[in-house]
Amino acid sequence: MSDILVSINCITYNHEKYIAEAIESFLMQNTDFKFEILIHDDASTDRSAEIIREYEQKYPDLIKPIYQTENQYSKKVQVDRLNTERAQGKYIAVCEGDDFWTDPYKLQKQVDYMEAHPEVSLCVHAGDVVLAKDRKVLRKNRPSKFSRFLTVEEIIKLGGDFCVTSAMFYRTELDRTRPDFFNVMPDISDYHLGINLALQGAVYYMDECMSAYRVGVVGSWTVSNYSNLKKKKEHNQRLYQMLDEINEYTNYQYNETIQHTKNELELLLLLEERKFKEAKSDVYKEIYASFGVKRKVIITLDKYAPALSNYLRAVKRGY
Repeated sequence: MSDILVSINCITYNHEKYIAEAIESFLMQNTDFKFEILIHDDASTDRSAEIIREYEQKYPDLIKPIYQTENQYSKKVQVDRLNTERAQGKYIAVCEGDDFWTDPYKLQKQVDYMEAHPEVSLCVHAGDVVLAKDRKVLRKNRPSKFSRFLTVEEIIKLGGDFCVTSAMFYRTELDRTRPDFFNVMPDISDYHLGINLALQGAVYYMDECMSAYRVGVVGSWTVSNYSNLKKKKEHNQRLYQMLDEINEYTNYQYNETIQHTKNELELLLLLEERKFKEAKSDVYKEIYASFGVKRKVIITLDKYAPALSNYLRAVKRGY
């Protein structure tokens, strides 16, 4: 039986500028338990694999890479599962190759909490959203102003913003098998993984900033899928389908939340397309009224000063 308690799941592709910082943030962890670093390089065409090999040579018992010769992501493979399937740890800690951890006690804090609370399936925390080119902090991802449990409904509503990916820490056994709704969007995993784990136990949020999520990374999923409206609309259509399948999977227990989430996504897309008349329909009135001041300011700028609002939106996403 393995004495490894935590398996770090790191998937990477063309992250030569960032992968060393990610690995260093793993190595700096102060723990009273053993962990392993599972790195999946998806046939990078830059120096990523070379950099990983250098670390593998220095830490052969700790760093366990997979070097693909063909890109698996392009084949619609759920690449994060390739590390999960070989994980020896009781827990999995996620951090992609262009992100990094900032607190040397992150793993210890999450292990201590999970060991003391066996009813918790997923533990997350706050994180900095930083600009790729200079690590400038653009904002903090903080779903709550204090530590507390997050409900399934909240995770559905918040989408990918319920936490930064590098904050996810969960029980390995709960991700050994996945429902069919994962197959709708195999190119992303954090959102439906969060929902699936929330359906199997409690989700606890620590109001401590312990990692960073980079935006504006060339070739990243966010840049590729949110760089133009056409791709964003295609992405949303798949997201609606996934939410519909989750609705069926849960016997419509969260139907109201799922419908509200879909309507909000549709409203945001209409506003970005500057279809303000359609956005004022009765379906979206209640949702618009719930928006905060900052969001309403951006909407007003969209209508009367689109160039400025596009610039602010690009800055937020790190383009």
